[in-house]
Amino acid sequence: MTSKETKSFFTASKTDYIDSSLEIDGFTIHYIETGNRNASTLFFVHGSPGSWDAYKDYLKDSLLLSKYRMIAIDRIGFGYSNFGEAENLKTQSYIIEKFTKQTANGKPICLIGHSLGGPTIVEMAAEKPNDYQTLVILAGAVDPKAEKPEKWRAIIKAKPIRYIIPGALRPANDELWWLKSDLVDLKPKLQNITSKVIIIHGTKDPLVPYSNVAFMKREFVNAKSLEIISIKDANHFIPWEHFNEIRDMLYKLEL
Repeated sequence: MTSKETKSFFTASKTDYIDSSLEIDGFTIHYIETGNRNASTLFFVHGSPGSWDAYKDYLKDSLLLSKYRMIAIDRIGFGYSNFGEAENLKTQSYIIEKFTKQTANGKPICLIGHSLGGPTIVEMAAEKPNDYQTLVILAGAVDPKAEKPEKWRAIIKAKPIRYIIPGALRPANDELWWLKSDLVDLKPKLQNITSKVIIIHGTKDPLVPYSNVAFMKREFVNAKSLEIISIKDANHFIPWEHFNEIRDMLYKLEL
């Protein structure tokens, strides 16, 4: 969404918002913030491809606004955050971790990640286990064995073909090609996670296999608590198709 479209969207719902960016280690992180600036934070991380507006309906929801500060970012390579140039999972998570430090208000933070945003927040919590109270993993791709990188991704990564790939598909292709090896590197660190963890996954997700749920249940051995919400017959697009269920769960969190 352009700045004009963003303004129109929030004006229609009479939602106060901040549309801004931070410069961190040579990267630009664009973000939208709504809600009570002194409240606990719901921090939303989108998948691949995507941008902050994947969560736009959450950011204007009256129930969530009454209880939380909410921030949704454009990850590196997407939206207005160094568009077109992807980074691997470790770099993404490192920069977003620095962003959360700079924007922290001293209250608890809940990280919410969909699809590739799932392993992004898992990496953050594995590296800084004391910084995040709760993780909400929506259809998250965390199990390296479940990833089967398509060989055609390597072909379109190569010059000159990569430069004719339109829009956000180029960085999406890059990071999805890297994902399996990134998850292999992440696996030994999963025992570091001490946050509360909520996993929400559709049982018929064709893009991120439901087997990820069993993997996370097995590997998150030191999580403070682990709750699994399986949505029967749901596909990969649960943040939108099951908005009310996810919104209600977020509202009931104790942060």
